[in-house]
Amino acid sequence: MAACAIRRGFLTTIIKYNKKHTHRILSIIEGSRGLVSKRPRFPCLACDLPNIQQRRFMSSRNRPEGKVLETVGVFEALKQHGKYETGQLFLHSVFGYRGIVLFPWHARLYDRDVTPPVSDSKPDPPGSHGSKEVKGETHTYYQVLIDTRDCPHISQRSQTEAVTFLANHDDSRALYAIPGLDYVSHEDILPYNSTEQVPIQHELFERFLIFNPAKNPPFSARDTLKAWQEKNHPWLELSDVHRESTENIRVTVIPFYMGMRVRISPPPPWRYCIRLENMGNEVVQLRERHWRIFSLSGTLETVRGRGVVGREPVLSKEQPAFQYSSHVSLQAPSGHMWGTFRIERTDGSHFDVRIPPFSLESNKDDKAPPAGYTF
Repeated sequence: MAACAIRRGFLTTIIKYNKKHTHRILSIIEGSRGLVSKRPRFPCLACDLPNIQQRRFMSSRNRPEGKVLETVGVFEALKQHGKYETGQLFLHSVFGYRGIVLFPWHARLYDRDVTPPVSDSKPDPPGSHGSKEVKGETHTYYQVLIDTRDCPHISQRSQTEAVTFLANHDDSRALYAIPGLDYVSHEDILPYNSTEQVPIQHELFERFLIFNPAKNPPFSARDTLKAWQEKNHPWLELSDVHRESTENIRVTVIPFYMGMRVRISPPPPWRYCIRLENMGNEVVQLRERHWRIFSLSGTLETVRGRGVVGREPVLSKEQPAFQYSSHVSLQAPSGHMWGTFRIERTDGSHFDVRIPPFSLESNKDDKAPPAGYTF
């Protein structure tokens, strides 16, 4: 019986049955020494599933101490065209967690690694590095729930929540965060199915979704999910994604407008999510950040510091990606950000990785901020 293993944040074993070529997913439960990560090497030639490394099934004799294999489900074919539906179960191809799709977003992806015709391009904001114009292509992302059992093991994320917004209470200056809610690119999804009626553990799972065996995937959106999406749409919406590579290090930036409250001064109305990915073979480490923040009020701020969010992540074959979120405030309704990350090689030499310039645009509609974490 042949076996394959998907990475990245978790060691997940897939059993390939010779008769029907079914991929049965088995995940390793956390033990006292943490989860083991493996870099994919060989694709599965029978079904072309990406990010797969051939390995033998872990029996009781060679299983790591303190870890238990648990059946998760059966892989489905990747969608090359179209989008995944509400209720689709998946494994994240980069961070390895189990999740479920709530609803899709159609974003404009500005990929500076692709050279477009000038007529279809978007120019850089004033003062940013380079003069390259970038074409925006429509790209599908998804709002998803993360299985809370996997959250403690996502080591290459600074946090597992990806949604924050300002409170809508007159006596509150709080910044709210919804844990276990993420944005996932179409390419990050490895779809699977399960016979469990509650396959994902998250406090919002049964509030948002209901088991429906007549549907494929067998989970339908409840009215609470539809109402929540509509109510908080301006602060959930993913509209623009920016991407650029330097010496095999790819940086992806997603900015979000969080809503503005007059009572908070200065307001922190923007959040941005950044992913760094090592697309090469060399082990490198992020050492410094250098930001330039331009406000349409005419101010230009420079920010330098060690690492990001208190960490200096190593990007290697085993852990090729790191993702984090942060916030920024301006003294004007809009502005731009760009910059560089200082990256160190194993021999001690350094190089700068460009952060693609991105706009910070306020929501022009005069709407109330989100109502908070209530249903």
